[in-house]
Order: sequence, then C-alpha cells, then structure tokens
Amino acid sequence: MLQKLFGYDQRTMTLQKEIIGGITTFLTMAYILAVNPSILGDAGMDSGAVFTATVVSSIVATLVMAIYAKLPFSLAPGMGLNAFFAYTIVLIMGYTWQFALTAVLIEGLIFILLTLTGLRQKIVDCMPLLLRRSISPGIGLFIAFIGLKNAGIVTDNASTLVSLGNLHDPAVLLACFGILLSAVLLVRNVTGALLIGIIVTTLVGIPLGITHLSSVVDVPPSLSPIFCQFEWTSLLSIDMLVCVLTLLFFDMFDTIGTLIGVSNRAGMVDDQGNIPRLKQAFMADAVGTTVGAILGTSTVSTYVESASGVNVGGRSGLTSFTTAICFVLALFLAPLFLSIPTQATAPALILVGVMMMHDIRKINFQDYITAIPCFVCIAFMPLTYSISDGILMGLISWVLIHVLSGKVKDLNAGMIILAVLFILKYAFL
Repeated sequence: MLQKLFGYDQRTMTLQKEIIGGITTFLTMAYILAVNPSILGDAGMDSGAVFTATVVSSIVATLVMAIYAKLPFSLAPGMGLNAFFAYTIVLIMGYTWQFALTAVLIEGLIFILLTLTGLRQKIVDCMPLLLRRSISPGIGLFIAFIGLKNAGIVTDNASTLVSLGNLHDPAVLLACFGILLSAVLLVRNVTGALLIGIIVTTLVGIPLGITHLSSVVDVPPSLSPIFCQFEWTSLLSIDMLVCVLTLLFFDMFDTIGTLIGVSNRAGMVDDQGNIPRLKQAFMADAVGTTVGAILGTSTVSTYVESASGVNVGGRSGLTSFTTAICFVLALFLAPLFLSIPTQATAPALILVGVMMMHDIRKINFQDYITAIPCFVCIAFMPLTYSISDGILMGLISWVLIHVLSGKVKDLNAGMIILAVLFILKYAFL
C-alpha cells in the first residue's frame, strides 16, 4: 500500500527515516506559519485568516506532491513571492490585495497549462547539465546563509552589507550550541540528528527566555475575510500582465532550482540529469498556487528546506505526507509549533548547506567557459537572496560567454531563446 500510494520501497527505504525526514522538513519550514501572515498582513489582509490559508494551501500542495508525484518535497507559500505580493504589488504599485490575489490565481492557472503541455519540463531540458549541477551547491550556500541570518550569527551592516553578529547575545549563543550539538550527532551517525538538535535546542531555550511557551491548542481562524476575494476590473491591464509574468519567473525557477538541487542531493538524478516524476512535481506547485489564491494567500512553491528531510533519509512521498500531517496538526497546535525559535531551526539549515556542496566536485573549474557561468549561478543565489536570479544569471552568462567565444555550436536553440527571454525580463519587468 505504501509503495502504491507514496512510492515507498522497503528494500532501500525505512519508515523511521521517512517519518523523521517529514518532521524535520516541517520544523525547518514552520517559520512560514508566522512570517506569511505578518507579511501579507502588511498588505491589509486579515492575519488570522492568512494563517489558516497558509496552512491549508501547504497541506493541499504537499499532499499532491506526496501522492501524485511521490517525491519527498514539501510546499508552502514562498518567501520572496509573498514579499513581492505585499510590498511591490500592494504597497508600491498601489493596487489592492484582491488585485494581487487575482494575479496569483492567473499565474497558477497558467502553470497548470504549462505543466500539462510539458513546457516546464522542456525548459529544464534546455539547461546545460553542468549548470544544473551547480544549482545544488548554490542552494547549499543560500540556505546556509538563511540559517546564519536567522541565528543572528550573520547580521546586516550599513558599510559592508553583512558582518558577524553579537556573540554575547544569548540567542546567538543558543544557535551556536545547536550547530555544535547537531554537528556532533551527524558525525556520530545518530539517526534523526537534525531533528534531535532542533528539539534539544528548543528546550534549552526555555530557561534562557528565548523559547516562549504559552497555550498549546487553539481553534484555527476563519478564512471568510479573504476566501475567493478577486478583483477582475484590472484583468487586462499592463500592470496585471507585469505582475503575472514576474510571479511566473520567480516561481518557475525557484521551483526548478529547488527540485534539481535537492534531487541531486538525494541521489535521485540520473547521469543525464533527469529527475523522476518531474512533471508531477510541477503539478503540485501549480495546483498549490491555484488553491492558495482561492483560499487567500500568495504563490505556493516547493521549499528548499525539503533538503533537511532528504538529508536525514527521506526519499519517497511518505516523507512529504508526514510533513502534510504536521501541517494538519499545526492548524490546531499553532502556539506550540510557533514557539520553536529560529535559533533552533537555523542549525539544520546551516548543516544541510554543508551537505549540499558535494556536487561542486563535478564542475571542472579549470575549464573557464563552463566554470564561470557555474560560479555565477552558485554565487548569485546567496548574494541576491534568490534561487531564480542565480539560475537566470548563470544561464545568461553561459550563453553570452559561448557566443562571444565563438562556441555557438555548443548551444541549443532552447538555451538561446531562454537567455533572450531572461535578458528581456531584467530589462522590462
């Protein structure tokens, strides 16, 4: 039954690792339950209703990934995409949040169409294999940077952009403790090392005043203030087109990057760079975005934090199914889950970043015509705080360097078309 439902193979997988993987993924991405209502609340939306929409859309999309795609990846409203929704479309462009939800709905429907026609798969196939292999280490640096930032170990600096945080701060010291504990458990090959690290660090934070426990169980807020709230009056406007295209680019290449990077880490990619059931995985993203818009939240995307569950042994849809069950519990146990401090989940992200660097050895850095674009892809992800920008810049540089070096024959038509589209995207969107 488990094999039929989730692609679980008892010869190469264990129930313990699948379940621990799902719980670990949930704990590392649970911050979205607090962050998304806060960001969309800035756009004038009801924060309580957004919380419920965030959880339910995550459950639906992750269940599609678990049962239809049978892959260990989890989904939720995407970071960056929610900021574009609230701060650009609503606060800067001056449109209503109903207008923004309409753009998300259109994006989701377009994604379903692109997935059914196989166009998203063709876009992946157009990308050079070496460039695809640079995505995993790029994501590794990116999520390690997120972890260091969440922990307070790296902080912003007006002069240098970033600098070392305050090592006298108890919260930073707690994160350092969590990193050291999780690292030692990993070295000792303890099953569920990252999950144990999260739980122990959370408990240690209680006497330090960093972990705040209040109530445990609560009734989820109503969806009614934001459910099916669309605005059709500006449907054919230029601004609607710009918003939809920007969301499409963001979400498409965030998802492509995450799926390729985490699949590489899981050893699920063959020698030609093919990922099993990629079309089905794209459908989970498309359905999640469409359902999320109806419920009242921003674009749903595959989460890079899924790498934490993969790295503790999650390999099938049972892992993502476990994450979905955790989201169901979160509907009623929100105070408990939201009490886990970022200092407790940050060590998992940092150490997963270490694990995802292994593909960098497959890149020949002495062959500059391929090494430079791969380096651009890797470096731009953490430095622009965007997986999609890293991929887009990597492919643009790949094509331009090959063209200007007289190596046009090494390019296919799809790569050239994508590069032109990406340049136009940066020029006009």
